Amino acid sequence: MAWGLTTPFIRRAARAHKPPAHPSLDSPSLHTLQKRIYAIFFSVVDLLRSPGYAIPLLINLTGSIWFFLLIGKAELSLTVPITNSMAFLFTVLGEWWIEKKGISRGTFALPCGV
Repeated sequence: MAWGLTTPFIRRAARAHKPPAHPSLDSPSLHTLQKRIYAIFFSVVDLLRSPGYAIPLLINLTGSIWFFLLIGKAELSLTVPITNSMAFLFTVLGEWWIEKKGISRGTFALPCGV
């Protein structure tokens, strides 16, 4: 549930994110590659400072930790397909609830093999 339901929140926060200007990127002494590396670094740091992105990401990563802790106690042939199906289901439900996306019959046709 933590994987699927947090995905729409993370996506929405990433789309709405407006990074602040960083004057250090405009320095003429920086090479193009250095500017690109700094821009990527600043983008990641700015996103992680945003609570709308960081909190769902933390919940999502907590779900990953729980998955790896609990997977050793269950059979993989059952655990992985069930977990992936539940993550897909909660992602679709989360998108319906948060982003008001419509759920059509075709949404579940491919993953369920129908």
